Amino acid sequence: MAGHTDPRPGRRGGRRVAAAATALVGVLACAIGLSTIASVPPPVGAIVDAGSSAAPDGASVGPASGPPDASLPSGSLAPTPAPTPAPTPAGPSLAELRALALQGILQRQLDESRERLGIPGLSVSIVYRDGTTWTGVSGLADVAGSVPVETDTAFAIASVSKTYTAALILALAADGAIDLDASAKRYLPDAAIDARITVRQLLDHTSGLDDYFLHPPIDRALQAEPAAFWSVRRTLRYVGKPYFAPGTGWKYSNTNYLYLGLIAERVSGVTLATALRDRILAPHGFDGTWYQAVEEPRRPLAHGYRFASAARGAAPIDLSDGTGVAPFTSVVTAAAGAGSIAATSSDVARWARLLYTGEVLGPEMTARMLGGVLATAGYRPRVPYGLGVQAFSIDGRLTFGHSGRLLGFRSVVRHFPGESLTVAVLTNQSRADPALIVDDLLEILFRADRPCHACQRAG
Repeated sequence: MAGHTDPRPGRRGGRRVAAAATALVGVLACAIGLSTIASVPPPVGAIVDAGSSAAPDGASVGPASGPPDASLPSGSLAPTPAPTPAPTPAGPSLAELRALALQGILQRQLDESRERLGIPGLSVSIVYRDGTTWTGVSGLADVAGSVPVETDTAFAIASVSKTYTAALILALAADGAIDLDASAKRYLPDAAIDARITVRQLLDHTSGLDDYFLHPPIDRALQAEPAAFWSVRRTLRYVGKPYFAPGTGWKYSNTNYLYLGLIAERVSGVTLATALRDRILAPHGFDGTWYQAVEEPRRPLAHGYRFASAARGAAPIDLSDGTGVAPFTSVVTAAAGAGSIAATSSDVARWARLLYTGEVLGPEMTARMLGGVLATAGYRPRVPYGLGVQAFSIDGRLTFGHSGRLLGFRSVVRHFPGESLTVAVLTNQSRADPALIVDDLLEILFRADRPCHACQRAG
């Protein structure tokens, strides 16, 4: 019920809107001097509402004729002085025109992608090289209530939550409070796990621990009482036999992050929610992010939806339990450190940018987090994985990030270090892979420059 998704589904053809948008970008580039679309940010400091537009304000006012110069004698043949033009209202700058063009193209693509994939609602945030952010939204946060997704709408981010739990563990390790290569049982002496399992192996999924979320009995129990609060102790009862001996293979398992949450609590002396708030969220100003079922919602929260079939026209089935926890309380509390966080897309995008550029953990611990990918490479993981991070190339460009899935929600965040670009996509459904939306956006953001034939013909 909770897990990560294959981040690189097969490329597909027939992206008519994306192709049309790319062609339009080429024309605009020629017309207003737009060269590389990925380097064009929105106006400084702007977070633009989806669908917003602004007509250029600044139609010039023609010069007015003034009276003759009174100092000249009547009938003088002196030349008529040049009229003084009236002040022209300031129009949008070239950068603003570029931003408006890009925003419109991206928004059209979001609407087309949502419609094509049959997604109730989505929110996307893009952080550009200069740190400015564009947020676009499409669809509904609450289908029955016809409540649209807004730029401050939050979504359950599922396994993207692991990046926060991992960062907390690494921050505690930087303090000297945790030894990554020590046995997890040093911190959890009563835990029923192999003493050979290290904290590092929990972080990078080489512990061999069985994934409790992959067994039908827990699905039935969770859905039987959706408003029930599950303790970690109760959840761990569903852990089966290990996949392999510690350190001999790689297998993604939510159980690893359940134990990491317990280690963080034992070492910090507070709940995981409090530790995350005090050490990670508050210091970096993530006001639209919270640990569900423990902290109060900090933003309007989208409802999660499932579907009885894969048909695009299938009616969405609301999973809300009425408690203000999404998708519902039992699954979120069972996810705990593996997937309990809700956030806005702008918070998630900014979080990824700060995390992967070293602002959160500092250069040394960030290098250890990312360098963990090399340690697991020999096991040939389905997705290259470090210490709480996925790392792979998209169209030849290196990315860091994570994907997430809970019943009713799917999410993905990718940071492109070479391009200094970050993209977060949050959706309130669990049947369509949001990586497809990332692909759609990248076709626009990283388009190859094409010659403008219309401009070549002109003159």
